[in-house]
Amino acid sequence: MQERRLPLGIQDFEELRNGNYLYVDKTDMVWAVANNRKYNYLSRPRRFGKSLFASTLKCYFEGRKELFDGLKIMSIEKEWIVRPVIYLSMSLGGSDAQSLKEYLNERLSYYESVYGKVQSEQSLGNRFNGVIRRAYEKSGVQIAVIVDEYDVPLQHTYDTDQHEECRTIYRDFFTGLKDFGYCIKCVFITGITKFTQISLFSTLNTIANISFDESLATVCGITYSELTDNFQNEIKRLADKCNMSEEATINEMQSLYDGYHFASNMLNVYNPYSVLSAFSRGRLNSYWIASGSNEMLFKVLNKFAKDIPMLDGCLIDADYLEESDVNMIDPKLFLYQAGYLTIKSVDGNTYVLGYPNREVKEAVQNSTLR
Repeated sequence: MQERRLPLGIQDFEELRNGNYLYVDKTDMVWAVANNRKYNYLSRPRRFGKSLFASTLKCYFEGRKELFDGLKIMSIEKEWIVRPVIYLSMSLGGSDAQSLKEYLNERLSYYESVYGKVQSEQSLGNRFNGVIRRAYEKSGVQIAVIVDEYDVPLQHTYDTDQHEECRTIYRDFFTGLKDFGYCIKCVFITGITKFTQISLFSTLNTIANISFDESLATVCGITYSELTDNFQNEIKRLADKCNMSEEATINEMQSLYDGYHFASNMLNVYNPYSVLSAFSRGRLNSYWIASGSNEMLFKVLNKFAKDIPMLDGCLIDADYLEESDVNMIDPKLFLYQAGYLTIKSVDGNTYVLGYPNREVKEAVQNSTLR
């Protein structure tokens, strides 16, 4: 039997399943997101598996039942309706307004080749609306719209003269998600940062921020039981390479990579990128911190460099954390969204934030977040 491969860097569900990669089964949550609400927004830090989850959701909506053989969803889903899926990966949207328009034009041109084009539809927004409507009319079923990493162009341009133009493009482009809601079964949007003043949030006033949903607290990341159930061979190999017992290895991984909480039920998850990197490289190092960041993080760190070490144990209103727009006035909100702070405890309607684990804490204390 072919040995299972570690899915480090794999963001495509079809590639993962056909390539015999190890998969931590989250498909019960895929079904819940797909069927519980129409408009959904999920925020998680970079490299936590948002894109893989979005790809899995896409394959589900496309009715690709064969890819889900043996997974939890098979006992839940009975119909497997094949739906059109409009999928936008905004990490390809570039770092300026022109690149963003070019990417959206390229994607629309592709979907227009599938569902048809109307000459009178000239603006990006009208073309998007037309694709949504025709996909629904031609298929006879409601469609799915998935927007992965929606905030990348907005983060790239934050605090620059390009930012407002990018916001305007978004505001004009996404209005059809509400106006043509009758055509849509599900909208699923992922990102790190919540920019509330663009149409994704101001127009879609019914969008559910599922980022703090207790039932989805472990939708991205790896729980302790998932670690010990799915990675037994990898833990043993890592322990041998580190000349440690398996128990000591798990304890060290817990100290370095665990400790993220994304809901008030305080369910722990490990950083999946660091876990998979440790297994792949056979060493217990700080991998997520070293894997890069983004321009917005640099701006926050530079502006609040003296304040950040004091944020371990800081308080933040729960409603503010869950609903507010990112800003450059208070660093706590963005640092939570980016994964450098997490919920450490809950006191009524107040969250206590702090470093999730040693990997992050040591990086901050050693000033390596540059």
